Amino acid sequence: MVKRSLQASLTGIQQAKRAFALKGWTQDNLAAEVNLKTRQPIWRFFSGRAVERHTFIELCLVLQLNWREIATNPPAEFLELEEYTQPTVLDIDTLVQQVRSQRFDKIQDQCGILQLLDISRPVAINDIYIDVNILQEIASLQWLEITDLQNLDPKEFDRFGLGEADQNHIPGIHAVETYSKLRVLGKPGVGKTTFLQYLAIQCNQSAFAANQVPIFITLRNFAEESKVTNEFSLLKYIRQEFLTSGISDPSVIESLLSAGRVLLLLDGMDEVLNQESNAVLSEIRRFSDKYHKNQLVATCRTAAQKLRLRGFTDVEIAPFTLEQIRAFAQKWFVAFTKTNTEDGQAQSVEFIKKLELAENWQFRQLVVTPLFLHLACWVFHGQEKFPTKRTDFYKQGLDLLLGKWDEARGIERDDIYRGFLLPQKLKLLSQIAAATFEQGHYFFEQRVVEQYIGDYIQNMTKVPIDAESLQIESEAALKSMEAQHGLLAERARGIFSFSYLAFQEYFTARKIVASYNLQALEQALEGLVSHITDPHWREIFLLTATMLRSADSLVQLMKQQIDALVAEDGYLQEFLTWASQKSRSISTQPKDATVRAFYLALSRTPHVASHFALAASLDQGMFLDAALDDLLLECAIDGSQDFAHIHACGDAMSNILGIVLDVGLHKSLQQLSDELPNSAQSQERFELWSQTNYSAWAKQLKTTVINYRNINHQWQFSPEQEQVLQRYYDANQLLLDCLRSNCEVTAAIRQEIEATLLLPQKELEDREWQ
Repeated sequence: MVKRSLQASLTGIQQAKRAFALKGWTQDNLAAEVNLKTRQPIWRFFSGRAVERHTFIELCLVLQLNWREIATNPPAEFLELEEYTQPTVLDIDTLVQQVRSQRFDKIQDQCGILQLLDISRPVAINDIYIDVNILQEIASLQWLEITDLQNLDPKEFDRFGLGEADQNHIPGIHAVETYSKLRVLGKPGVGKTTFLQYLAIQCNQSAFAANQVPIFITLRNFAEESKVTNEFSLLKYIRQEFLTSGISDPSVIESLLSAGRVLLLLDGMDEVLNQESNAVLSEIRRFSDKYHKNQLVATCRTAAQKLRLRGFTDVEIAPFTLEQIRAFAQKWFVAFTKTNTEDGQAQSVEFIKKLELAENWQFRQLVVTPLFLHLACWVFHGQEKFPTKRTDFYKQGLDLLLGKWDEARGIERDDIYRGFLLPQKLKLLSQIAAATFEQGHYFFEQRVVEQYIGDYIQNMTKVPIDAESLQIESEAALKSMEAQHGLLAERARGIFSFSYLAFQEYFTARKIVASYNLQALEQALEGLVSHITDPHWREIFLLTATMLRSADSLVQLMKQQIDALVAEDGYLQEFLTWASQKSRSISTQPKDATVRAFYLALSRTPHVASHFALAASLDQGMFLDAALDDLLLECAIDGSQDFAHIHACGDAMSNILGIVLDVGLHKSLQQLSDELPNSAQSQERFELWSQTNYSAWAKQLKTTVINYRNINHQWQFSPEQEQVLQRYYDANQLLLDCLRSNCEVTAAIRQEIEATLLLPQKELEDREWQ
């Protein structure tokens, strides 16, 4: 009969004590390592008394001793136990396949489907999953000076520190194959949990790690159950998991772990509440050390990386590339389009086409994570366009990050920011955003943002807080804000920013709109308008306009500020007066502002965008002026010795004559056309005409056009005036974009602004007297 207990020999006790001393543990530590509730079995073991056989063998394994060498007269009947503890290759392969078969359905049910936000039905993971890329260097651990970041272009902001330019990406599967113990970091919504689920399914279906048994554990569930029993044991938790698949023999799990045949996937280190985190981390470390042959992959938010795991390699999930965005969109629309696959593919093509438009670059900066890309696809799916008011999209994204994302997955977080309510969190973030943006800072040192947080906390509480306590509380609040919703992110050591520039801009605009009374709002709008020529503030204007209950005051202040840019320069006023006079000579349906914009652009003053004019088609007079201006530009090219060049001018003249209605202009242009040499003339006569007549002919053409059409004046602006004009054009364009942004502006004010765009100061004053 097999003995139920074992005891150590005198020689074995000495070996055990030496091994125990080398560990540097207490008896309590050793008891915890073998999941004993009391130290009594430890005392009995070291004193040579009988100990339950499984405990005896477990103690020897932890102390890295051969239990047969420690035990007194180990019976031969234990041979089969030893063979089972260290099975042959054939036996363990058979056991792996048997367990995989028994647990196949459980893993498929546990990890094979995703429940996406606001989607009423689950989706198979393979129908939506896109392979993630991994950054092997953690961006927030690099050392940089704040001055290294001040000149970063806004369109580069969201990619900074995420490895697009500086680091090489590797596929996520390759990272798991490379490192036996891996911790995958990432910001909220980058797909950490989905990546682990995908690994479990791939392993379950023998597409990856076919000789291992996948085990997926949500660490917050493990912590909650362990808290009830006050026994944090992954081994016992796995045993309970196996029981749900009909595997009740505990030796099966021990055999798999001892042979290194388990792929253990531990999800959500950051989701464990603080009071349980130390116990959970200690158990992961202990389990990892004891069963070191196995493959372990854990996930954690980047901001919680202080929760270190010895022996684990940290990597970070990279943002989606454009190729990944395209692939995800195609899968998404095929999965959720209710008609057929072809319609889904067509809608994904339209989604990408509109996403790549210049006016949607802000959306492109956000949709580099599965969370925001899913939100963008969902919004587009319902409207077949991106929202005109980007503020609506940003608000939905912020609702996700500030609570809905955790709430949907049943995650409870520790209290943060002294228990701030959602409006208080939004107010704090708005104050930080506005203060840093006003200073022109996209990046700011940790001490600076902690000062903003400390000031806010101090202003909220009625009880004074000493400086040291306030500093500690501010630092804790910052770390909580980073870890729990990721709106503030550490981009390099001690250097923070908003995770997306769009959110810093949104919160800055929100701070303006949320002014507590009408007088404060007017002051805030006046402060905003003072930045009208600064391109960095362009998005703040657009966001503020759409967020205001009434944007009348804003657009009126903008118009006043824009007109003031050129009001004091007589030559610029003369230029605007010419454009206004010319526009009135056109008997056409387009708005006067449209015609003025057309002629300002026709004058080829600095960098007038082709889309600057209000949408309208050219009338015949405008079309004629454009054709004549092109002709004069062509004639100004020094091609007097080139027959082909002069012949091209003649052809252009013939085409223009067909649309000239003015008799005097037609006669003058016809005479000039008749003076050109024709192709039948000899080379000698052509060269003679070119040398003696071409220059005077081109000058006469220009004089004729100026006299009859009042265009092609040679405006001579100084470099300073060119800069002023460029700012004037850009500011008018911004005003137009605000008016087109679905902002709330009364019809009378909208009409008045559009009617007076680009008018000289005198005409503006005359309209006020009317």
